[in-house]
Amino acid sequence: MLALSVVVLYAFGYPLGALGIAAMSPFLLLFLRFAVSGVLMLGVVRATGRRLPRGADLGHAIVVGILTQATQFLGCYLGLQAGVPAGVAALIIGVNPAVTTVVARIALREALTPRRALAAVLGLAAVVTACWSTVPALAHAGAGIGFTLLGLTGIALGGVYQQRFCREVDPLAGNAVGMTVAAVPAGVLVALFGATVSDPVRGAIVLVLMVLLSSMTATTLYLRVIGIAGASGAAMLFAVIPSVSALFAFLMLGEPVHPGVIAGLALGGAACAIASRGGRRAPAPDPAVDEPARREAGAVRSDA
Repeated sequence: MLALSVVVLYAFGYPLGALGIAAMSPFLLLFLRFAVSGVLMLGVVRATGRRLPRGADLGHAIVVGILTQATQFLGCYLGLQAGVPAGVAALIIGVNPAVTTVVARIALREALTPRRALAAVLGLAAVVTACWSTVPALAHAGAGIGFTLLGLTGIALGGVYQQRFCREVDPLAGNAVGMTVAAVPAGVLVALFGATVSDPVRGAIVLVLMVLLSSMTATTLYLRVIGIAGASGAAMLFAVIPSVSALFAFLMLGEPVHPGVIAGLALGGAACAIASRGGRRAPAPDPAVDEPARREAGAVRSDA
């Protein structure tokens, strides 16, 4: 249910973002999303008695926020601003499972088992299949594709960094810090590119939904999934997200559903199933904790 919630909320966020961009300039939308989300989540953290990260944990939470929020979304929006088609951006971000698997192998020394490799290949095939109609547009994406690749790098590195350094950080508190920090570079881009609002009512509705569903809920749950399944396992959900997002785009925007979307959904589901059956290795036993138990067991054997 946790994984399904992340898929649905993330997929819903993409057509929701398209509606928001039609109502206000993209960087203003991101700035308001990050700033409002950060303020509200800090309030929730304080109201529920949760502990904000401190010291080194605070620094790690800031890095995760810069990577997973600021770098990912600002990179994608800069790419869109430079003329990259939305379908191409979705295709590039959808490669996240394969990229995260490679990064986790290098940075965390995770074993690339045949099961994990098969899941990554199926995940890549699912994304390409779902976004097949946009593949020819890659040749005409232009220099803006570099910004989109920067967004892909942000979410891949951010997930691995979260797994490595933020296991003890409360996901809600960590996300509150990340959102607040991400508002800073977004505000800089608003100052550079300007801010316009063409439809205040629609913009306000979209902003409320993005704050509540995408920023506060989806991202927090995604950080929780990383804590349970690791960065590679969490990233595998992006094999399904493009297909589900296309279905939402059909319902919300009237965009046609191509046959590849259904095939991509099936392949992505298979990739997630294979990855989840692989499981996570249990953490190594702590000698300081287990030594008293071993001594007690030895004493029992001696008495016997």
